Amino acid sequence: MNFLEEKILADGRVYAGDILKVDSFINHRIDMDVMRQAACEFKRRYEGERVDKILTIEASGIAIAVMLANMYDVPVVFAKKAETANSTDDKYRSQAFSFTRKEMNDIVVSRPYISPGERILIVDDFLATGQAARALIDIVRQAGAEVVGLGMLVEKGQQEGGKSLRGDGYRVESIAIIDSMDHGTQTIRFRNHSAQ
Repeated sequence: MNFLEEKILADGRVYAGDILKVDSFINHRIDMDVMRQAACEFKRRYEGERVDKILTIEASGIAIAVMLANMYDVPVVFAKKAETANSTDDKYRSQAFSFTRKEMNDIVVSRPYISPGERILIVDDFLATGQAARALIDIVRQAGAEVVGLGMLVEKGQQEGGKSLRGDGYRVESIAIIDSMDHGTQTIRFRNHSAQ
């Protein structure tokens, strides 16, 4: 069992509707030790790959993206879910359905921030249906850049996102892959592991 699986078992909570609450250490209050270990793990898994930029989507992916970008000494670009008055008019656009918020989001990245030929590593906190990941892949393609791979802190393996992305030939590296969760018993089963 790895550090993230142990942390999920210690501090995560399963809610009805296939929701895993990890806001005490990933996506509300951020445990810097968890983020450091995760960044080191992604850097190890993608060792030997040239990475020009780290791409994520606001807001929960930003912490891990910044930690990893610091290790690569490259910029972080995060897709915004809303237009702002101070962003450029020229943007790459895509759409992603949010599993947790149950809403469609328009996501945008200003064109100057991803260039043709760049090698982009996409990272995020969760991979469930794969909608956010596919929207980010779409933006990378629009820019004429290349997806090196995807790094996910937590993958909900019981959903189809990871399987679908891997089936399409993308390299997906997830630190914790959950095969099943039970709200009533608070049981979480990780791929190749079982725990409660």
